[in-house]
Amino acid sequence: MTFNSSFVSKLAGWGLLVVLGLNLRPILSSISPLLGEIRQATGLSFQSSALLTSLPVVCMGLVALVGVRVEARLGERRGIALGLMMILLACLARWLMGQGSALLATALLGGAGVALIQALVPAMIKREFQQRVPVAMGVYSASLMAGGGLAALLSPLVASHFQQWQAGLGIWLLPALAAWLLWVFLPLGAARSSKVMPTFKGLRNRRAWLLALYFGLVNCGYMSLVAWLPAYYQQLGWGVLPSGSLLAFMTIFQVIAALLMPVLAQRGIDRRPLLGIALLAQTVGYLGLLLAPLELTHLWVALCGFGLGACFALSLLLTLDHHRDPRQAGQLAAFVQGIGFLINAVSPWMTGWLRELTGHFTSAWWVLTVTAVAMLMVTRVFSPATYRTAAVAG
Repeated sequence: MTFNSSFVSKLAGWGLLVVLGLNLRPILSSISPLLGEIRQATGLSFQSSALLTSLPVVCMGLVALVGVRVEARLGERRGIALGLMMILLACLARWLMGQGSALLATALLGGAGVALIQALVPAMIKREFQQRVPVAMGVYSASLMAGGGLAALLSPLVASHFQQWQAGLGIWLLPALAAWLLWVFLPLGAARSSKVMPTFKGLRNRRAWLLALYFGLVNCGYMSLVAWLPAYYQQLGWGVLPSGSLLAFMTIFQVIAALLMPVLAQRGIDRRPLLGIALLAQTVGYLGLLLAPLELTHLWVALCGFGLGACFALSLLLTLDHHRDPRQAGQLAAFVQGIGFLINAVSPWMTGWLRELTGHFTSAWWVLTVTAVAMLMVTRVFSPATYRTAAVAG
């Protein structure tokens, strides 16, 4: 009986991790395939439209930076429950309202909900999956990316079925509601702790800043591609559904990488070889989009997806490696995500600005290519021998 209860508890833990991840990207990726209709209906410019992707990411960054206080005040259970409710309400508002200002407001609301969850999950993974941290991080990352891909694929289909683009954005209240109900009745997180946490000293630690900048730059291509890849191919003559399906195709390889690479990482402690492979895949993918976008299109998109999926999971894992204590590791991960997502928020806005300035996306893909190459060179700094000496005091 004890064995069965333990097995059910572990199964519920993995299942909740998947459900949480699935709800963290539809608020972003449902926008891109419907961007043409949204702009036509609301009159938003390219730069203003980019805010629909950038604002949630800004929220992710700002809320993550106060993640320690959030945990102290709310605890994981209430914090994650609140985050899911905010996502649900944002999606409901998108279905009911069609003004540009309302969409921007829901981007803030939904982004804050996503941020709450993302700030609390890494420490939970470090504590609840102590012997399987790389695998758990892979499952969480893969679920997160799968949710983004499903939203990119299904949102235009739902909008077409209801003959209303708002429905394609609002339908994602249903998985948010399901996740909220599961979380309330089967909470994985610990209750609020009365233990006083020491002040986080990451602001004065160079390794914390390096990890944060690295996380932001190796992952910034995801936000640009989610926001603009369909628009890029629509400019090249593709239709709404085929261009939107490219994001879903990219997600397949993100999920594969997010699952496979952390499993491989479980075998050792040096993350640099796998991060090098991931950044090389990104570089080749961006160059393909630049130099031969209509030839081997799916290969370039697959390489981008594989590289981005691996980088997200591995860069978070690299951060958690710097502390054995789950709460201290969670503090560092919150800081890294906070700064990193603020960097990510600039990426889709910059891409939209360059598109409006030049009339095409070529310059933006060049920026992403150079960034990936630069981070490939920075990767060599993260030797496991430096983890403890450079560890950030919690």
